[in-house]
Amino acid sequence: MDKSSALEYINQMFPTEASLSGVEPLMQKIHSEIRRVDAGILAAVRQQSNSGTKAKEDLAAATRAVEELMYKIREIKTKAEQSETMVQEICRDIKKLDFAKKHITTTITALHRLTMLVSAVEQLQVMASKRQYKEASAQLEAVNQLCSHFEAYRDIPKITELREKFKNIKQILKSHVFSDFSSLGTGKESEETNLLQQLSDACLVVDALEPSVREELVNNFCSRELTSYEQIFEGAELAKLDKTERRYAWIKRRMRTNEEIWKIFPTPWHVPYRLCIQFCKKTRKQLEDIHNNQKEKPDVGTLLLALQRTLEFEDELAEKFGGGTRGREIGNEIEEIGRGENTSQSASDIRKKYEKKLGAHQDSTEEKDKDLSVPGAGFNFRGIISSCFEPHLNVYTELEEKTLMENLEKLVQEETWDIEEGSQNNVLSSSMQLFLIIKRSLKRCSALTKNQTLFNLFKVFQRILKAYATKLFARLPKGGTGIVAAATGMDGQIKSGELAESVSKIIDTQFADGVDMSEVQDEFSAVITKALVTLVHGLETKFDAEMAAMTRVPWGTLESVGDQSEYVNGINMILASSIPILGTLLSPIYFQFFLDKLASSLGPRFYANIFKCKQISETGAQQMLLDTQAVKTILLEIPSLGHQTSRAASYSKFVSREMSKAEALLKVILSPIDSVADTYRALLPEGTPMEFQRILELKGLKKADQQSILEDFNKHGPGITQPSIPPPAAAPIPLPTAPTVALISNPASAGLIASRDDVLTRAAALGRGAATTGFKRFLALTEAAKDRKDGPFRKLFNA
Repeated sequence: MDKSSALEYINQMFPTEASLSGVEPLMQKIHSEIRRVDAGILAAVRQQSNSGTKAKEDLAAATRAVEELMYKIREIKTKAEQSETMVQEICRDIKKLDFAKKHITTTITALHRLTMLVSAVEQLQVMASKRQYKEASAQLEAVNQLCSHFEAYRDIPKITELREKFKNIKQILKSHVFSDFSSLGTGKESEETNLLQQLSDACLVVDALEPSVREELVNNFCSRELTSYEQIFEGAELAKLDKTERRYAWIKRRMRTNEEIWKIFPTPWHVPYRLCIQFCKKTRKQLEDIHNNQKEKPDVGTLLLALQRTLEFEDELAEKFGGGTRGREIGNEIEEIGRGENTSQSASDIRKKYEKKLGAHQDSTEEKDKDLSVPGAGFNFRGIISSCFEPHLNVYTELEEKTLMENLEKLVQEETWDIEEGSQNNVLSSSMQLFLIIKRSLKRCSALTKNQTLFNLFKVFQRILKAYATKLFARLPKGGTGIVAAATGMDGQIKSGELAESVSKIIDTQFADGVDMSEVQDEFSAVITKALVTLVHGLETKFDAEMAAMTRVPWGTLESVGDQSEYVNGINMILASSIPILGTLLSPIYFQFFLDKLASSLGPRFYANIFKCKQISETGAQQMLLDTQAVKTILLEIPSLGHQTSRAASYSKFVSREMSKAEALLKVILSPIDSVADTYRALLPEGTPMEFQRILELKGLKKADQQSILEDFNKHGPGITQPSIPPPAAAPIPLPTAPTVALISNPASAGLIASRDDVLTRAAALGRGAATTGFKRFLALTEAAKDRKDGPFRKLFNA
């Protein structure tokens, strides 16, 4: 306890004076406890002293036990070594006896096998001399197995002698077999009834000999069988292309006649298959010689007939023996050309299906490590003969081109250039017929070849389609009021892209990259563009009378503003009668192109036509502004008339931009004389001095009155500039915004620079206070423009 704790304890034990009487008993109790604790400490010290002595004794005892254990281990090791020595001495004689037994057994076995080998070789020699092929084949197997046991004894003279004797016997057997097979096909098989059985047994001997023997025998047999073929068809009478079919009839007849006889050959030998391979190679060589020795171009009919019969023969061999696929489904894909949206499956689906077939074909033909002596193991009969025709098929492609060009001329001459009544498409009949002819030509050629000739034919298709595009281009009207009726029958849907895709799927892969119709498509795109421009020009031609009528209106003497003018009604009637027809005939993308071209043509033309008028009074300008708004409304309704409003938004902006220039011009004409220059610069900043002078003439100013205004205008420049004003947000087509410019006032008036708002305020006062009904109607028509955010145009209507 610390001091404070001791005090607390004492105060706790003796809280009052009366409790001090218990001090003495407490002191006695404490002294007794102290003595008890001292006695316990003394006992513990004594016990610890005794424990240390006992630990030393235990350690000494453990050390002695370890020494005794080490001694016993050394003793055991010594006894083990002695035991091993005793065992070795006991087994030494037994091991010698065991080796002796093993050597004796090996010697006995070897001698026994040697006896068997000697006996088997002697028996085989007798069988070979007697042509006992069936027994000899089994004996050959036995001798071969016995000889394999003596590979380690090749240097022993007796073994060498036996192996040499066996080799000679095999040579004798081979000679006998080849000699017997030489009689096959000579007619002896019908005279000697057992000859076929003997030859069948001889095949067993051949199988027991080296594989090269079988290969040599089959090659000799095939060459012997084809000797007569070479002699027959190398003669002058049959060495012609028109006799090609007889070649294939000869080999088919030969195989059919000898089918029963050739059954003597084991099935794994594939003798008919090997015979057909050699026949195809020899036939190819002879046909190549025939082609090369021709002094004149071959007759196309004869050439194609020979090629067709060759392909049919190759197909028969491929079906009989396997090895490669031609793909009979090609015709189905060719049928898809020109069908457009009516096809039941997409071109990508057809491509995937064809790539899958092509991949399977390549998997079966690209494994070069396979044994070509096995049917279907990599040898492809298709093309083995027919490929020799490829370099000589130029006459065929020339004939196809001539025929296609003649058909094209006929189709163009017979074309009505009208859409058949009740037709669901807008394609020219000549276009459909031309692609049907091309499809048939492609189908014919793909059935004959898919190599260079097909690629050359594809080039012919390109030239034919380009010629067709040229004829269509020449057919487009050059002018006149009948342009629309004549030009709307062509919507340009030439399926050259589908043709290229179909050819690329059929043609060999080495030519596929060269199959491209982009140039042809460019030709037809030019035709389409020219046709659409022709349509626009046709409408412009119809507008000539209305534009002339506009200039004949006495704008300078009009007394009031009325309804829209007659020339506006004429424009409306022209568009109402033409646009629905065009909207039905043209696809959305072509109709949009037509609209853009029409807007870009009519807007500037209407603007320029205003300058052709003689004089325009204030009332005349108000009436013309009313007509301009009406024309603008008519033009904006064109997409609805054509029933194609998918892209009307961009067209509407385009029309508004073009027609706003005419509106701005009329507002300049309406402006007072003292502010006309400033208004012109503000509303038409890109104007020219000559144009401004023409505006003054339209306003009816005399030459003398114009001079001072022109001098002031030229002094300040045609346009009004303003320090860097950010352009509007980017848009696909620039929107018709009024110029954001600052007006430069006359330096004579204290050099003050008028603000842009001052100019617009003066321009907005145009016609203020006018009491005519016509002008009030003009304000009513333009009321909607107050809320437009088209720049300073809005300010013109805030007066």
